[in-house]
Amino acid sequence: MAIVQDLISGLPDGEAVRSVLVGAHCTAVCSRRCGLASTVSGGKPHSHDRVRNAGRLHHMNARELAEYAFSANPLEASIGIAAINSLLEVDERNTIEINALDILMRRGQGRDVALVGHFPFVPLLRESVGRLWVIELDPAEGDYPAEAAADLIPQADIVALTGSALINHTLDTLLSLCRPGSQVMILGPSTPLSPVLFSYGARILCGAVVIDEAAVLHSVGQGAAFHQVEGVRLLSMTASTQDLI
Repeated sequence: MAIVQDLISGLPDGEAVRSVLVGAHCTAVCSRRCGLASTVSGGKPHSHDRVRNAGRLHHMNARELAEYAFSANPLEASIGIAAINSLLEVDERNTIEINALDILMRRGQGRDVALVGHFPFVPLLRESVGRLWVIELDPAEGDYPAEAAADLIPQADIVALTGSALINHTLDTLLSLCRPGSQVMILGPSTPLSPVLFSYGARILCGAVVIDEAAVLHSVGQGAAFHQVEGVRLLSMTASTQDLI
């Protein structure tokens, strides 16, 4: 979990947590700003994976809450990643407002693409790229299981990794599988828009910045999937804006 450690080490200390909201699909933490992450749980009814200090998280320091990202409890890790995103100061000079799908469709023409995470846009992407390998913990028809990552990712020209891999603590390993010269993206609401990820091999970060906190909290609290969440801008960041053109 070196990536999480590096992300947290650069965060400001002393910021109060104003609110925490764990929705069915998205989690929001409000401190310096409103940060988002996917909500990941064990998936079992009446799970015994309880969130420590539930009901009192808003009394914690945001940097302390970010430490939940190390937790083996996926609900706590979801909160921790949202807390990290709530503390990041996003430098928008190397960002453009573009959807991750548009980048993948443009760059993936005639190329082999490995996508970790079954996103809703998979059918559209499959029509636009050379070969598409979708790798998923809970594979749908046509997907590959997580164990296939070690074989498929090194073959791919373009690798797109869900930011939720930070929550289940697999991102470090997935990035290590990417071959030199491949184009590596991290995408989804959990993705920290932080240059820290460039030092681990990512070239493009596709995430979200909250511009209307009240709208986000209303959407998340009513069970919205990420594409239904109102009040966000979709931003893509690179080390240089030239990499997005």
